[in-house]
Amino acid sequence: MKLKSLLFALSAAAIVSSSAFAQQPIIIKFSHVVANDTPKGKGAERFKELAEKATHGRVKVEVYPNSTLYKDKEELEALQLGAVQMLAPSLAKFGPLGVKEFEVFDLPYIFPSKEVLYRVTEGPIGKELFKKLEPKGITGLAYWDNGFKVMSANRPLHNPSDFRGLKMRIQSSKVLDAQMRALGANPQVLAFSEVYQALQTGVVDGTENPPSNLYTQKMHEVQKHVTVSNHGYLGYAVIVNKKFWDGLPSDIRTQLEGAMKDATKYANAIAQQENDAALAAVEKTGKTTVYRLTDKEKAEWRKVLLPVQKQMEMRIDKNLIEAVNKEAAALGQR
Repeated sequence: MKLKSLLFALSAAAIVSSSAFAQQPIIIKFSHVVANDTPKGKGAERFKELAEKATHGRVKVEVYPNSTLYKDKEELEALQLGAVQMLAPSLAKFGPLGVKEFEVFDLPYIFPSKEVLYRVTEGPIGKELFKKLEPKGITGLAYWDNGFKVMSANRPLHNPSDFRGLKMRIQSSKVLDAQMRALGANPQVLAFSEVYQALQTGVVDGTENPPSNLYTQKMHEVQKHVTVSNHGYLGYAVIVNKKFWDGLPSDIRTQLEGAMKDATKYANAIAQQENDAALAAVEKTGKTTVYRLTDKEKAEWRKVLLPVQKQMEMRIDKNLIEAVNKEAAALGQR
């Protein structure tokens, strides 16, 4: 009897333990390097809200902003190793990973408008680029917008010649390196989390960012001049560890795809509003002069920077660059 009772007790405990384990939520660690109150930060929080609601608590999304979990250079490796499940790195990050085609997004003046951009990210080109991440153990879920970039420094930047000799912070990107060199500047690769201090101490003289990143990281406090150049684009790819994603129950994966689709609509819709508000806030401080290029100055910037597209054909893929430019031409914007 004692043996039977013991076996019954062990069996019951196993069932309870198994049931409790089955009810444990699936954890998705979502790491990113910017502040919560940026388009990407708000998009991540919206995805968390939608994902947890859609899965009825079967999934818990833990968002780690501002490089609290991983910095620029660490996060992709952490994703591939499975230490984190989800990221939203800037598109420039995939070049150092070996998928150089993503550097097409870094090319100066490749996107004359958001309309052209969305034709690329939401069409066949965007899908083909995501397929190139799969051999790296990465699944691409969505493209998130963060708008066109401004230039900042402690001297006015009205003409390309104004960049001569400046140390300009860039992400790790051969295209951005070539862009700064075309302007006569000295490019300096730095992690995003280190930029404010580098600007404050003079390690670098200036940088490029969408206004929302400039403002939320308080870079305007250590930059006297901002030029609204819209010379380049900054976007993100929301990605997951492929093994983790493929291993999810199919119903959970479908629910998360729906949540990501809705979060993407939200993040992309607020991007321009957030950048406009950030630029207005920078101007309001009175500490930083915001300058808008004249048509003549824009033409000079384009003349100096457009050759970078030709220069990068061998690295990125000439056909890909041509395909993106054709999207612009189809809309009469080339």
